[in-house]
Amino acid sequence: MRRIDKRVVLAGAVAGGVLLAWGGLSLAWMLSTVQPDVREQVLAALMPSSALAVLTLLPFAALAGWVAQQVLARYVQPLVKLADAARVAVTTDVVKPLPPAPGAELQALTAAVQGVIDQREALKADVASQVALASARIEQERNRLAALMSELTQSVVVCNLDGRILLYNNRARMQFRALSAAPTLADGAELIGIGRSIYAAFDKRLVTHALENIQQRMQKGVAQPTTQFVTTTRAGQLLRVQMAPVRGQAEGAATATDAASGEGQTALAISGFVLMLENITRAFEDESTQDTLIHQMTERSRASLANMRAAIEMLEFPDLDAPMRERFQGVIRDEVAAMGQRITDLAQQSSAGIKTRWPLEEMLGLDLLAAAQRRMEPVVRVQLESAEIDDRVWLKVDSFSMLQVLAYLSERLVEEFEVKFVKLRLGEKGGGKAQLDLVWTGQAMSTETVMTWEMDPMRAGGEATPLTVRDVVARHGGEMWFERDRQRHQAFFRFLLPMAEVREQLEAAAFVRSDSRPEYYDFDLFHISPADQHLDDRRLVDLTFTVFDTETTGLNPSQGDEIIQIGATRIVNNRLLKQECFDQLVDPRRPIPAHTIPIHGITPEMVAGKPHIGEVLPAFHAFANDTVLVAHNAAFDMKFLALKETSTGLRFDHPVLDTLLLSAVVHPGQESHRLEAIAERFNITVMGRHTAMGDALVTAEVFLRLVPLLADMGIHTLREAREAAQKTYYARLKY
Repeated sequence: MRRIDKRVVLAGAVAGGVLLAWGGLSLAWMLSTVQPDVREQVLAALMPSSALAVLTLLPFAALAGWVAQQVLARYVQPLVKLADAARVAVTTDVVKPLPPAPGAELQALTAAVQGVIDQREALKADVASQVALASARIEQERNRLAALMSELTQSVVVCNLDGRILLYNNRARMQFRALSAAPTLADGAELIGIGRSIYAAFDKRLVTHALENIQQRMQKGVAQPTTQFVTTTRAGQLLRVQMAPVRGQAEGAATATDAASGEGQTALAISGFVLMLENITRAFEDESTQDTLIHQMTERSRASLANMRAAIEMLEFPDLDAPMRERFQGVIRDEVAAMGQRITDLAQQSSAGIKTRWPLEEMLGLDLLAAAQRRMEPVVRVQLESAEIDDRVWLKVDSFSMLQVLAYLSERLVEEFEVKFVKLRLGEKGGGKAQLDLVWTGQAMSTETVMTWEMDPMRAGGEATPLTVRDVVARHGGEMWFERDRQRHQAFFRFLLPMAEVREQLEAAAFVRSDSRPEYYDFDLFHISPADQHLDDRRLVDLTFTVFDTETTGLNPSQGDEIIQIGATRIVNNRLLKQECFDQLVDPRRPIPAHTIPIHGITPEMVAGKPHIGEVLPAFHAFANDTVLVAHNAAFDMKFLALKETSTGLRFDHPVLDTLLLSAVVHPGQESHRLEAIAERFNITVMGRHTAMGDALVTAEVFLRLVPLLADMGIHTLREAREAAQKTYYARLKY
């Protein structure tokens, strides 16, 4: 409902007061000019009609109020909107035409202001072009760094001395996803992100100790000081971490002399550190398993040897009868057989471990077949088809050597059996294996020919390699054989190849589908203020924010309505990091009213089987840790979170800012502060409205445009923003 402008009410009251005062003064002046007896008669006659006189004046007061409202609507309100729009254009980067104004005078003023804004935008564009030219070389260096980081197969994280993350590559993101206690909910985002503390994953004392070691080595003159340590994460993973320093110019540092070279060098201080991470959990488990096997082999062999020694000693007696001699010989045979079986088992497990040491990559089967088609058709000159492909199969292969095998066998089929086309089939075999078939139609092949092809060094398309088909199969710990399908009149080579484990499939899938370049890095965080500075006294542009939104079953949290979706993103160093997000559907464990589904688009089928709020809130709490919460109409969302404190044991005691209240602070003359209206004023495209993630992103864009407007009003710190918001009319809303 539209609120009545206080100025209209005030204008009506003033007009009524003026009319009453004028009538009273006129009457008093008239009575002062007549005789006292006439005055008394006039007053006696007017007193019964005084109420009627006041009622007669009320329409005039209403008319005066209406006139005041028209004046406000025609002249004052357009000026307020013009001032708000001009301030947005001057203070922010929003480029939008000023609102039209009625009347020739206001139109002329609007045109003049628009001209000044256009001139300012032209000057800004010129300055921006000059800055772009000047910073092109720096940006080129950053792009080279980004490209280098993206191609590294090792996880790399760069931090400042406070432990705040400045840069990380996509491999590190996948690494932290595996380290997360809730990888399916937070996707590791509660552990890694620009501006987030590395100590969410590592013990601070361990990192501090490693930094001290590096500083000691620097003092001793070590040119490239590094250190490494092994740590256990909270999720139980074992990591090997190598640390190297990031050096910066030490302020006020004296010039040190290199004793060896005699050359002067400017003293450098550590401004941060680089962490290179390697998950050695599986390697450690494999080595432990091998040690256990060897220990068991030793102990059991010792017992078997003791039994055989005793039996042999008994067999040396010449008077031993035949049944007893047979018994001791049986003991020797049994112990020898048991030892032989143990040695065979140990050899098999050891060979499996040796084979896995060859670097195999996790690869979608479809990608391997597509690469085979690209490689084989122009080189082998054979038509290659793919049929009966299971697109869910992930392989763990050396793709280069497997492509060599397929090309080699295909070329021999073409040359020796005049095969015109071959087909590839791929499916899951079971037991962690996949079966890859190279199929053709043609004359029969002998087993001796197959064995010869397996043992010959491979050659295809003029390229030769000393590897054989059997070498490649052994490298994968797989099998290969030849088989005929008489019903289809076909023959095929079948390869049994290892499949990637479930966790490896998830990591590889995420690594393939997302952009590998480190999209976000912020070296300005090298210079942030100390982490222990009180949040209320810090500037808004220096804080880290979690902007979030919830979708719910209804609008009454105190009457049983529940959260069905939480979406959030982060703002660090006044930059929106869209990739660092939290987006999770929640099973409300209660029906979703049918009339709300068209609003948020979430059906009961979409939330069926999803985690309940008791599982989601801990992950979201970790994601929002050490940040300021931002929401639109935040009182509504915070009420839902507050009602879950008892059941989850989590309290969201973060500082909170509300974009609805902040909009009312910077634009008090605007009629609407709904999210769509604010976005329209700031020329923000609204996408995914009434989805938690979509609304969170729009709210974040709105907040970034509100910050400079608040600064223009002298509101710079978190404390000042919260105090200004609490003074607005909308701060009275309760849920």
